[in-house]
Amino acid sequence: MTMMDLNADLRDQANRLFRRKRLLAFGIPGLVLLYFAYVVFAFDIPGLIQRASADNARALVADVYSHKVHITRDNRSGDVIAAIEGEKKGRYPNGEAPAWVTLGDTTVIDLGKGHVITYLPTDNGVTYDVPGYGVMSFTVSRSKGVVQSYPSDEIPTWINASKNRVAITTDAGRLTITRNRTEVFRYFTGWELFFFTLDSPYHGLGFGEVARHFLGGEAGAILSEFWNNKMWLHKDVYWAIGETVMMAFLGTFGAAIISLPLAFLAAKNFSPLVAVRFGTRRVFDFFRGVDALIWTIILTRAFGLGPLTGALAILITDTGTFGKLFSEALENVDEKQVEGIRSTGAKPLQRYRIGVVPQITPVLLSQILYYLESNTRSATIIGAITGGGIGLLLTQAMITQKDWEEVTYYIVLIVLMVMVMDWISGALRRRLISGHDGKI
Repeated sequence: MTMMDLNADLRDQANRLFRRKRLLAFGIPGLVLLYFAYVVFAFDIPGLIQRASADNARALVADVYSHKVHITRDNRSGDVIAAIEGEKKGRYPNGEAPAWVTLGDTTVIDLGKGHVITYLPTDNGVTYDVPGYGVMSFTVSRSKGVVQSYPSDEIPTWINASKNRVAITTDAGRLTITRNRTEVFRYFTGWELFFFTLDSPYHGLGFGEVARHFLGGEAGAILSEFWNNKMWLHKDVYWAIGETVMMAFLGTFGAAIISLPLAFLAAKNFSPLVAVRFGTRRVFDFFRGVDALIWTIILTRAFGLGPLTGALAILITDTGTFGKLFSEALENVDEKQVEGIRSTGAKPLQRYRIGVVPQITPVLLSQILYYLESNTRSATIIGAITGGGIGLLLTQAMITQKDWEEVTYYIVLIVLMVMVMDWISGALRRRLISGHDGKI
C-alpha cells in the first residue's frame, strides 16, 4: 500500500468518525425535541392551557390561607343566615351576624372599598353597588328565573350570567344568585375558628387574654375547648395521625419479624437445598412485585375497611422487600466468625444467634428504620383507601373542594409527621448502629 493510499484511508476513517460525531451531536437533541413535541400533542397541553382558569387558581390559593364568611338568604323563606365557610358548625346564632352585615327586613352587606350589597324584602330583590361601574339589580322569579338589570349594555367579564344563575366576582367578594338562594362570600385572611368555635367563651379573645385565663386556672377548660373544636376536629385529626404512624409501625416491624427467619431459607450459605431457596425467593418476588396499593384493595375486599388492613398491606409488601435484603446480607457475612463459634461445639441456632445476627444487625436496623420512615408516607395514601388515618381525612377534605384551608392543615401535619419520623429514625440509627447518643 502506497503512502497516498494510506493517507486516503486515514482521511476516510477520520471523515466517518466526524460524521458519526455530528450525527450524535445533532441526532440526540433532535430526538429529544421530537419526544417533547410528541408529549405536547399526546397529552393535549394546548387544550390544558386553554382550559386553565386563572380565576379558579386565585380562588384556590385564597382558600389555602383564608376563610370565607357566607351571608345566605333562602329565596323561598326569606331567612338570612351568616356562617363561616357556610357550615352549620360555623353558623352565627339566629339574628346575629358580623359587624359589616346589618340584618333586618332589608339586609345591607358592606364588603368594604365602597362595595355594598342589599337584600331587598320584595321579589327576593338584590342590588350590588360596584364603585366605578354602578348599581346592578336582580329579582328572582320562579317562572322567569333571575331577572337582571345592569348599568350598561355590555356585561363585564367578572360577571357570569345566565337565565337561572348569576355569579359576580370582584376584589371585595362574590355574589351568587339562583332561584333557591342568594349568597355572598367575603374572604378574610387566617383560619377562623381554628382554636375556638363561636359558642366557646374564649372565642374572640386576644392571645394575652387567653394566656391570662390559662395561667389563672382555666388551662383544662381552654385545652378542652381547643381539643374538642367542632369545626376543625383536632381530636379526630391527631387520632388519625396516630393511626397512620401505627399502620406504618405494625406493617414495618411485622414484616421484619416474619422476613428474618425466611431470609435464612433464601440465603445460599444457610440453605443448601436449591428448591427451598428458589421457592422462598419467588415468594419474596411475588410479595414485593405487587404494589402496596394493590394489596390494600385486595385486603379491603377480604377484611373490610380499617387501619389494620392498611398495616397488613404494608406488612405483605415489606416482607418481600426485607426478605430479599436480609438474605443478601446473610450471604455476605464473615464465615470465619461462624466457623470459630462452630469449633466451640455450638449448635446451629447458637451459631446463628452469636455468629451471624450481630454481623447483620446494623444493616437490618438501618433498613428497617428507613422503611419505617418511608412507610409513614405510604400509610397516608393507604389510609385513604382503607378508611383510616390522616389519609382518609385528607381525601374527604379534597373531595368536597370547599375548605382548602383544612387540606393545607392536614398537609402541614403530614409533613411534620414525616419530619419527626425522619428525626427519630436518624437518632435511633446513630444510637443503635454507630453507638452515638442520637443528638443532632
